[in-house]
Amino acid sequence: MRRARAIGGALALSLVAAACASPAAAQEVRSDAPRSAADAPAAKRATAALDAFAADLYRVIAAEEGNVVLSPYSVAVALAMTRAGARGETSAQMDAVLHASLAADLDAGFNALEQELAKRPGKFSVNDQTLELELATANRLWGQKDFAFEKPFLDTLAAQYGVGMKIVDYENATEDARRQINSWVAQRTRDRIKDLIAQGVLDDMTRLVLTNAIYLKAAWLQRFADAAPGPFHRADGRSVEAQLMRLGEQLLYGKGAGYQAVRLPYAGGLSMLVIVPDAGGLAAFERTLDGEAIGRIARDLSGVQVNLALPKFEFRSKAGLKQALSELGMPIAFTDRADFSGMTRQEPLEIADVIHEAFISVDEKGTEAAAATAVVMRATSAPLDTVDLVVDRPFLFVIRDDQTGATLFMGRVMDPTAK
Repeated sequence: MRRARAIGGALALSLVAAACASPAAAQEVRSDAPRSAADAPAAKRATAALDAFAADLYRVIAAEEGNVVLSPYSVAVALAMTRAGARGETSAQMDAVLHASLAADLDAGFNALEQELAKRPGKFSVNDQTLELELATANRLWGQKDFAFEKPFLDTLAAQYGVGMKIVDYENATEDARRQINSWVAQRTRDRIKDLIAQGVLDDMTRLVLTNAIYLKAAWLQRFADAAPGPFHRADGRSVEAQLMRLGEQLLYGKGAGYQAVRLPYAGGLSMLVIVPDAGGLAAFERTLDGEAIGRIARDLSGVQVNLALPKFEFRSKAGLKQALSELGMPIAFTDRADFSGMTRQEPLEIADVIHEAFISVDEKGTEAAAATAVVMRATSAPLDTVDLVVDRPFLFVIRDDQTGATLFMGRVMDPTAK
């Protein structure tokens, strides 16, 4: 069985195993379970679970050097959909990693959150100009023809995640299936992710690929002035010449033990929280970061006049999350003791790896971001003060939905000149 390589831009779940066999007559199969109505309190509860998972995952990923960007939302939704087919201790460990107890009903929570996020896109009139927010998420199953999967599993995915199954033929037309999946992903990430599934990832043992894509393009509510060169001091003591954007506005700003933070709003109800640890304090700050800390930092901001200098940056991150998720508490899912009998009873399945890639670009106009996760499964066989904030050292960013507080993207800039 081939191991998957780092791939990107949307979310993918590959089941390298047989499912309950029965002929598939249609080119597309969809459970007749209707999409469940959104429950606003459920979205808030899911946000608490998401933020806790986001901080946990970030701490593990950030242990490696360099720039980091990830979409905790993308990874969490991928794992939640996988969890819908997990049973026993496998399900219990996944629940613990996803902080499902905070959500009460994790599937209902993500259903409500996705429907809340669907309300955000649009065009907004701001100071005699029109600003646009693009935010889109999408799910799709790609199943092997002549195979059927457990109906409760498909019902849950349809009702809570709005996903149907496209029929493909991994056994006899593997490359055609790969092209179809990659084309779907590229369309839904505005071509930011063009080759999610690399050659060799799929083979004649693949039975299902589950994809989710998330894409964001957001304009700043207050646009920055054109960038100019300025120094940025890396954690290793070296300095690089970055392009610093400048903004002088009344913004929500806060200062706490070991950090400063500022909220940068986008048109349409999203914002970026920029967290700048004190010089030399990045590692110590990251060790204490958790979901409650992110929410507390956001809540403790107040309006002041801020003269902000922020570097432009654009980069991608790729990471295999198998080790990280095992460390966080779900090792059984990656072994032959995994129980995914809720997906299929034909053969036992285990997760081979969870692969994530994300892209972000931040400039004077706003932010563009896309992300992907691949869960690859196989068979066991009013200002009071003025603040000058020059972000000239490593910093964190969190892109959040203002109403729910949900963390959509998160990362760290160690060197804004690195791609």
